[in-house]
Order: sequence, then C-alpha cells, then structure tokens
Amino acid sequence: MGYVHDENMSQFIQPGDFEMSAGTWAVAESSNLISRARTAADASVTVLVPIRMPSNAIARKGARLASIDVKYSIATAAADDFATVELSKVSINADGVAASGAAVAATLDAGHDSAAERLAVADHTMAITIDDPVFLDDGDCYWLKMVIDFAAGTVLKFYGAIAHYTLRV
Repeated sequence: MGYVHDENMSQFIQPGDFEMSAGTWAVAESSNLISRARTAADASVTVLVPIRMPSNAIARKGARLASIDVKYSIATAAADDFATVELSKVSINADGVAASGAAVAATLDAGHDSAAERLAVADHTMAITIDDPVFLDDGDCYWLKMVIDFAAGTVLKFYGAIAHYTLRV
C-alpha cells in the first residue's frame, strides 16, 4: 500500500449544487458553457455553496482545504450590495450533541476584497483563501455563504466553484 500527499488537488462544484434562498434561477447551456442564472429582480438572496471534501477521523489525514474560487458574472446592472462572503464550518457531532457552526477566517483576493469590487458588472473569479487551513475531521463540513442584494436590472450567472486542497491518505 502506498502513501499519498498531494498539495495540488481540486474539486469542481457545479452551479446546480449552489443553494439559493430566493428568486427564479435556471440552469442553462450556451456554446458548451453551463451556468445557473437569476432572473433580474430587485431582491436580496443568500447563496450557499457546499464544499465537499474527503475527511478522516485520523489527525492530519484526508483533505486540508486551502482555498475556493467562485466563477460568476454580473451583467446589465451592478448589484446594490455584495457585503457577505463567509466560509462556515459545521460540526456534525455524536448522537445527543447539538450540531455547531463557526465562521472560518479567510481572505479574499485583492480584486474582490470589497463589496464594490464584487458587485460590479464584470466577469469575476473570486478567490477565498483560508487563513489557517486544517485537515477536515470526519464530522466537519464546510459551506460558503454569499449574500447579494440585487438591483432591479442585475443579471447574475454562476459558472461553478473550485475547492483547492491537499490530500493526505
């Protein structure tokens, strides 16, 4: 049996896996490009992206999440606000113990570290880097949360996300 320590693993998260709190969203394909788009309307939406990684009950084994890239575009009109980009760790505990959640310290790339940059009309690849990466325990799961306040004419398309991690087994 061999040992694997690969620091360059990645996992694509397709836009159909994103959970949206409100609005009309549709998956579309055009010129071999898959997207999930929101119909323009003035509203606030919470978007939750599940970050699925292999975990392990043994310390320093499994996946060590390092960063997440989210690919999206905003067209027609800028959003009114895009203040929240937050990574959460949820611990699924033993029977009789309540699940718990906590924010994970992370840094956004220089082109997306302010709401004004994130909400602009443009094609975006937002990189979220975990400040202190740790290997996922077998009871841990991660979610990326984004809260976007759309203007009446804002058209947003998600193309997916990529989680970058180290795999050690």
